[in-house]
Amino acid sequence: MAIDTSGQHWRGEDMTDYLRRFRAGGHAVEEVVESVCAVCSGRSFRVAIDDEEGCAERVCVACGAGVYLADSAAYADEAELGPCECPCGADTFAVALGFARAADREVRWISVGLRCLVDGTLGVYADWKIDYSPTAHLLTSA
Repeated sequence: MAIDTSGQHWRGEDMTDYLRRFRAGGHAVEEVVESVCAVCSGRSFRVAIDDEEGCAERVCVACGAGVYLADSAAYADEAELGPCECPCGADTFAVALGFARAADREVRWISVGLRCLVDGTLGVYADWKIDYSPTAHLLTSA
């Protein structure tokens, strides 16, 4: 399904296309990895974010397994996570991470994309800069 850009909020199924169009921080997203629960293979999550600290956690709706996204665990102690909610009021999402890379191929920017599982609204709820290397481990941390 193509992204519907006609309304106030973009809607659709394709989070890869959405994250590439969004260009958080002006950086082109080269890779997108969708979240899948390692415990039950679920794809429906509740998400809490602190955009200031660069910290996001997803909790599987099916089994309750919680996982910090990307390098969030390193910032969790300082973070004040708040629950994400779609403009429609729903709080369950499909989750994907978008990765922008620098010329040296290291990850330099992460975008946390969410798609509401009730009405399909797409959004980037957090994004943050990565200023260290190596960063290859981040690509497996959705």
